[in-house]
Amino acid sequence: MSQSSEFRFTFLSHDHNIDLSSAHLTAEDMGLPSDIAIECKLQTLRGGKQQGSKLITLTVGDKVLRVIPTRAMAILDASRGELRYGWDSPITEVVHPSFINQEASGGLGWLDGFNEMLVRCGYQWAGHPGEDNGDMLTLHGRIQNTPADEVVLTVEQFPPYRVTLSGRVDEKRFKFTNFEVHTELSLTPDEPYIHIQDTLTNLSNYDNTYQAIYHNNFGAPLLEEGASLHVAATQISPFNDYAVNGVHEWGQLSAPTENFDEMVFNVLPIADEEGMSHALMKNAAGDAAIEVSWAQNTLPVLTLWKNTDTIEQGYVVGIEPGTSFAYNRKHQWNLGLVPTIKGKASKVFKVRFGLLTDSESVDASVARIDALQLTPTLVSNNPLVAL
Repeated sequence: MSQSSEFRFTFLSHDHNIDLSSAHLTAEDMGLPSDIAIECKLQTLRGGKQQGSKLITLTVGDKVLRVIPTRAMAILDASRGELRYGWDSPITEVVHPSFINQEASGGLGWLDGFNEMLVRCGYQWAGHPGEDNGDMLTLHGRIQNTPADEVVLTVEQFPPYRVTLSGRVDEKRFKFTNFEVHTELSLTPDEPYIHIQDTLTNLSNYDNTYQAIYHNNFGAPLLEEGASLHVAATQISPFNDYAVNGVHEWGQLSAPTENFDEMVFNVLPIADEEGMSHALMKNAAGDAAIEVSWAQNTLPVLTLWKNTDTIEQGYVVGIEPGTSFAYNRKHQWNLGLVPTIKGKASKVFKVRFGLLTDSESVDASVARIDALQLTPTLVSNNPLVAL
């Protein structure tokens, strides 16, 4: 078999008039040996506000991912062996974007569909709702409630049998925005990693500003009393006055706590020699963790979101690399966190998830992060923005 050969299967394509409602592909269907643990299923969901949503379940080795093409190729959740990575939102459906009114409740309607492990925020803007330069910006931008096109599965037919699920998500508005985001999710059977590479292209002749936050969310069983966060950083500061009360315990995680609300922290992370920054959330026993890594050149800052409220309210922590913090855009111009993308240019965002399920790999990740911290982190009591 040629070393350059690959299996390719299209689930959805406007250009080729393809729109499958279901599919089931086994390793044999992909031209692979039957003992290679790779499988892919597509289903169209029915009932309630998930009517018409599409869900792709991808099995690669001991990892299972559920990806939502209808919601900008979000990852609903992932598992490795018996351990699930994701969280339990009060939103239990995979809500179709047609049921989302982002302008509702002063721009908070985005929350009506928020329940995924990986949520893309952007790209024309991201952050809290509010007015900026005469525009009403809704929470975290428009991309997450935009269905993908050109959804394609590609599988290399030689070791390590890399599997890639790709899609294209458009963010376009006449006279304002002409963005395309090409998403790629890839993984192999033999590694504990999920690789995300998104390419944002400005198809306009004119320069435009953009923002992006990768809102990565994790709850139980990783999140529990005694769990902890680890990140190498030059500075950590509270998002607002409420978060001042917890900034010196930013890395400590608690059991579900009634009326906790949420605490958010702004982090300036340190990159390694390859330009990657890393953050880790490990359980209390230290034998399971999620490692989030990202390319710092295009995602220079990190938001930590601690929402350790009750289980019913949504017990979850967010590890969120971005071009910007979670403030409304009007607060970030002076911080230098509203970047520009030139006409006809592209920006590439890389995020990697490490699904760690033993103490040796968890300890090794903590050691790599600790090795980057050559001087103590400056923990500030002062929010970057007065709200």
